[in-house]
Amino acid sequence: MPEAKTKPTEISVDAYLDGLDSDTRRAEGRALDALFRRVTGWQPRMWGPSIIGYGRYSYTYESGHSGVMCATGFSPRKADLVLYVLSDQAEIADLLGRLGRHRRGKACLYLKRLSDADEGVLAEIITRGVQSVSQRWPVEPS
Repeated sequence: MPEAKTKPTEISVDAYLDGLDSDTRRAEGRALDALFRRVTGWQPRMWGPSIIGYGRYSYTYESGHSGVMCATGFSPRKADLVLYVLSDQAEIADLLGRLGRHRRGKACLYLKRLSDADEGVLAEIITRGVQSVSQRWPVEPS
């Protein structure tokens, strides 16, 4: 089996955020970091070159594929803020309708701007996402 590309690194979260090209993305990254810290109670850690993750879990799929991944997190990319918060979209459909402008992927939520989203709703989405992951696998601080 191929080795996972997204692994915890020793890169400093602050250094990563400081290195972002856009003043807006730096500010949004810091605001999201504060929100994720407040909601999860966990310190962040870099996962791969661009994901700021909170918590971790070990998984093994029926196929035998296994690994370790952050329980939740985000990446302040140029085109979008990518939030790794969705696990079962049916569980949060009520919240997505109140979140504000966004796009969804299978396990991601995409925001063009943080100001497009309701912070209280986003906090609840993060909470429910971590709860959903922890129902499948043991989650611990990273």
